[in-house]
Amino acid sequence: MNDILTLINSVEVNTTSAIFKLCLSLILGSVVGLERKRKGQTAGIRTFALISMGATLAMLISIYVPQVYFGLKNGDPGRIAAQVVSGIGFLGAGAIIQMKGSVRGLTTAAGIWMVAAIGLAVGVGLYLLSIIATALILIILMPLERFEHRIGMGSESRIIRIKVGCVVEDIEDYRNLFKQHKVHLSNVFVEYDYDKNITHINFVVLMKDNVDNVKLFAQLRQLYATHSISLANQVNL
Repeated sequence: MNDILTLINSVEVNTTSAIFKLCLSLILGSVVGLERKRKGQTAGIRTFALISMGATLAMLISIYVPQVYFGLKNGDPGRIAAQVVSGIGFLGAGAIIQMKGSVRGLTTAAGIWMVAAIGLAVGVGLYLLSIIATALILIILMPLERFEHRIGMGSESRIIRIKVGCVVEDIEDYRNLFKQHKVHLSNVFVEYDYDKNITHINFVVLMKDNVDNVKLFAQLRQLYATHSISLANQVNL
């Protein structure tokens, strides 16, 4: 058992330590990927596991090449590893999606970058640091998210579009209804069509994910002769 631990903790690359490092990076990457998949992100368990293992393998190669082919105990393991840090940006960019003024996937992209760094740390033998970093990632992605929602930081900007079959000159009823549902009204854009007696209203609001949109829309409809209501990410006038 002591011999195995010695091989695992050896500064030189050997089969035992390489297998252990790859397995550990697979586990740590999968744990983070599991949390992302739980949130419905495209990058999930397999993606994060492969990224972590790939970074670990790159670091192992960085250490192995100067030791074996050049006989150097203190070679430059940072050369190949540095390319992982810059190259992982392409995968991170692929996780970011821009949809009608709303950007999605920034947290997943940051997670991809962090998991790559964890893979490098495992490859160089920083096992405890890698495990702690993984635990801190989970704390950021789970308890901190709930804390953000609890204090109101989890609100997102949305546009509620309403088409009303009359000229609406007072929005106080709308404002009061938003307050009841704890929706913060930031701005209002109004367009009047006097010929057709129609009002187009765009409410810029901050709302949490747990807001019951169906109930809110049903009550908004009752205020005036409403033709349509929709939820969007950008103003349309």
